[in-house]
Amino acid sequence: MTRRTLLHTLATCSLPGLLPAGQHLPQNLTFIGEKKFHRLIDRALREDWRSLPIGQRITRAALAMEGTPYVGYTLEIHDHIESPSANFDGQDCWTFFEIALGIARMLAIKKDRYTPADLLHQIEITRYRSGTCHGSYLDRIHYLDEWFTDNQKRGHLKNITASLGPTVPLEGRRIDEMTVLWKSYRYLKHNPDLRPGMAEIEARLQRQPFHYLPKTAVRAIEPRLQNGDIIGIVTHKPHVYCSHVGLAVRSADGVLHFMHASYTHKRVLVDKSLSAYLASFESHAGIVVARPLE
Repeated sequence: MTRRTLLHTLATCSLPGLLPAGQHLPQNLTFIGEKKFHRLIDRALREDWRSLPIGQRITRAALAMEGTPYVGYTLEIHDHIESPSANFDGQDCWTFFEIALGIARMLAIKKDRYTPADLLHQIEITRYRSGTCHGSYLDRIHYLDEWFTDNQKRGHLKNITASLGPTVPLEGRRIDEMTVLWKSYRYLKHNPDLRPGMAEIEARLQRQPFHYLPKTAVRAIEPRLQNGDIIGIVTHKPHVYCSHVGLAVRSADGVLHFMHASYTHKRVLVDKSLSAYLASFESHAGIVVARPLE
């Protein structure tokens, strides 16, 4: 298939999920900021990030993206066809941590040169249910609690929340943000037939127990967190369990900071200590934590 034919197919396609696994949108839509990517990877090779543990690799990649503008909905790149994507010019909280993780995983595979396709492959493995995108929006894992569960099942990480201290159940809360706020999501807005499937996914997640560490307990467990740990922010707000996500980054003075793509600050930054960040927002209830594995 020529590029012209592919673009025509995408332009005329009205249903999700028509591309077989391995065929995705053109790279000019799925990968933004290629020069920044190559500069980051050139630095990673010069400084031999590959020799570091995965948490340190994640942290190096994250810090290299500090200052990237915050841009919401950076995963919504097409009206119909879902595809692995990465954007180095603008990131939201999910794409920031996911790109840092993807770079760290990519560097573990020894190569002299890395391409955007290498990173997109790693993102596909963690972003999509069972690690494969077939072109359907419903292939993507949209809720962080399911992302933790699916990736833990496949050996990519370990949910360490319960090992950090006494957790509490989140009760009396519906998980239905995607179907309630469907107008905010490009794919759901343009494909009404996707909404029942999304509602089924949400109903399944609703039946799964969810426990978290209250924010009042976070300061005491900060010494046990490591660079590169993935921190989900549990919220008191309706429709969702986790409203935000970022990374644990320990500074030279030993303080455990929360690094994230911040809507408030409009950029990727190393924020306050994790406990201080949580205390800054009444809506924050606590955290869940996943530790990436080699």
